[in-house]
Amino acid sequence: MAFKRMINCVETHDGEPMRVVTGGVGHIPGDSVYEMMENLRKTDDGLRKFLLREPRGYPPLCCNIVVPPKHPDAAAGFIIMEQVEYPMMSGGNTISVATALLETGIIPMQEPYTEFNLEAPAGLIGIKAKCENGKATEVTFKNVPAFAAYTDTVIDVPHIGHGVEKVTVDVAWGGMFYAMADVRQFPWVELEPDQGREITRISSLILKAAQEQLPVVHPDYPGVGITISQLFGPTDDPNADVKNAVTVASGEVDFDNPSTWIGALDRCPCGTGTCARMAAMYAKGELKLNEPFLHQGLLGVVYKGELVEETTIGDYKAIVPTITGCSWIYGFNNLVLDPTDPFTEGFTIGDIWA
Repeated sequence: MAFKRMINCVETHDGEPMRVVTGGVGHIPGDSVYEMMENLRKTDDGLRKFLLREPRGYPPLCCNIVVPPKHPDAAAGFIIMEQVEYPMMSGGNTISVATALLETGIIPMQEPYTEFNLEAPAGLIGIKAKCENGKATEVTFKNVPAFAAYTDTVIDVPHIGHGVEKVTVDVAWGGMFYAMADVRQFPWVELEPDQGREITRISSLILKAAQEQLPVVHPDYPGVGITISQLFGPTDDPNADVKNAVTVASGEVDFDNPSTWIGALDRCPCGTGTCARMAAMYAKGELKLNEPFLHQGLLGVVYKGELVEETTIGDYKAIVPTITGCSWIYGFNNLVLDPTDPFTEGFTIGDIWA
């Protein structure tokens, strides 16, 4: 059979499922990975939907397309895709891409450490991977600068219930703009997997309210707004400092339509979310340079973060973070499109999709 598309994938996870596309996409025009991403967004967004929607995907799934780098110091480039956007940067996806490239031999592995650069849409990302017996047992990346846009800011959030009408949030950039709230403002909620539906409901409402009430501008990426939300709070685990739950949108939130008050929980601690949390904490004097920060996701997976230097982004005081984590390959597949398949971009249904 002559398929209309055949795409080669490495399936990885670090709690969160993260697909890495290593072949079958073809040439994408652009003089940088950012330009290549923009070209896909404007001319072939159907590819993102094909890779992430049913029957090949589901709401929590992320995807990365490995592309030839345009920066002379990069070993490879990658374009990040999520259910409603093309993030400029993603930490968990970076760890998974580095792991897939090393463990499949696309980038030669050297033990005990392999160092190289990846080109994300946000720019050059430094990688240092600890390697043992053919496995990338630990990946550390140096992220683009992070900064806080708002700290301890009160917003009006409708429909939360339990008498809560106002929520105090931080908004920070860690590669995406995050609206972040301390979960202790919602005493009936605990950051546990079995409370996922209520976590996503509250987080979606906070996201929508923050989008409407807290304008943000990144000096280098005009038009990129708040697209993701995070609840954080204390943890009983002695091996972690803070526990978090990041909700990734699966559609537009509408205050008048309760069926949209939902999203997909990030199953890992979230790399850019950890960077954003550290940026807000640094701005409030709660975290210092070179102080380890252990951030735990809902499944108990922990990322180690650290702020390694100060800098500026436009008028913002910013910091450069590093994140350390691990990812695992769980499969390989070829995704195809039958020429008679009417759902060329996949499909969604309102039982699990916003």
